[in-house]
Amino acid sequence: MSVMKMHMRVTSALVIREMAARFGSKPGGYIWAVLEPLSHILMMTIIFSAISKTPALGESFPLFFATGYICYQFYSGTSSYIASSVRANKSLLSYPLVAPIDAVAARYILQLVTVVFVSVLIFGVILIGQAESIQLNWLRILETVFATTLIGAGIGLMNVTLFVRFPLYEQLFSIAMRPLYMLSGVFFMPDAMPHPYVDYVMYNPIIHAVMAFRTGFYAEYNPDFLDMAYLFEWAFGTLFLGLALLSVSSAALRND
Repeated sequence: MSVMKMHMRVTSALVIREMAARFGSKPGGYIWAVLEPLSHILMMTIIFSAISKTPALGESFPLFFATGYICYQFYSGTSSYIASSVRANKSLLSYPLVAPIDAVAARYILQLVTVVFVSVLIFGVILIGQAESIQLNWLRILETVFATTLIGAGIGLMNVTLFVRFPLYEQLFSIAMRPLYMLSGVFFMPDAMPHPYVDYVMYNPIIHAVMAFRTGFYAEYNPDFLDMAYLFEWAFGTLFLGLALLSVSSAALRND
């Protein structure tokens, strides 16, 4: 059996194992995967609709917040889920056939399938309720999902090693990520920010992801500051660094 086929079989088995551990054998786990983001979007819709008659973009509060929150979760959910992949499968790494990259790949696959499934359900419900039909830009939506989940995978890959080797870093990273949600354009339009603040927040790649994702739903939205090249530079750059760190630390992760 080739090495590639062996890793594919191990990864497939780990995906099934991770699915059972994450969602369980009852439908409640799958329902919660949908209800959690749905409840968050509903809460923001209620709060902001009480403050303003229309959202910052378009006419639908649920669509506006869904395009922001779900896109942010492409990064956040992937990053946090992958960061704990090796730690959660520590007992399996004692087997020579199971490598740390297998655990990472299994979690990335499961997370990607989950977020796509949840997104289709939520946006399906929202778009059905729209008074006017919306022409979706599927190419922009798919490339944004790809780039944003790759950033999450890259950051998660780096943290697989860094969390194990530097426990203090894990706490500092958690603290640093808390304001990221507030600075990623989930519930505001970055274009409306004054200079020089807009220049500062544009260093955040996730804000570019949110803007790009929204252009897939709003044909009239054409953000001046959107830089897809910058977004993909982060995606492939973090993925390369994460894979390099995992490669040089593979033996240590097995024995630590």
